[in-house]
Amino acid sequence: QVQLVESGGGSVQVGGSLRLSCAASGYASSPYCMGWFRQAPGKEREGVAIIDSGGRTAYADSVKGRFTISIDNAKNTLHLQMNGLNPEDTAMYYCATLNRPWCSFYGGFGVWGQGTQVTVSS
Repeated sequence: QVQLVESGGGSVQVGGSLRLSCAASGYASSPYCMGWFRQAPGKEREGVAIIDSGGRTAYADSVKGRFTISIDNAKNTLHLQMNGLNPEDTAMYYCATLNRPWCSFYGGFGVWGQGTQVTVSS
């Protein structure tokens, strides 16, 4: 049974940093594409960052230059380094995997974690 477990969320002040982690288990092989998504209260879920097995990445415009997605393949763990946080980054953050031969925010991610809350206060 595949499973994704996020950690690392918390409360920080404006300008602070957090590092989210997502531990993947139960996969026979590494997923082709992994990503971070977020959903704020009253808003639709949005893609934050994705990374494919070749290390290619894509980011939402709102986080470019502040967030960095990475994979530790040895530990089957996905990370999201978030710097320069602002109140608009407050949301529940989810990691997800897509095991298709493409990597896109709209590619149809099928496995999701339970989420980790990030709160940024001014």
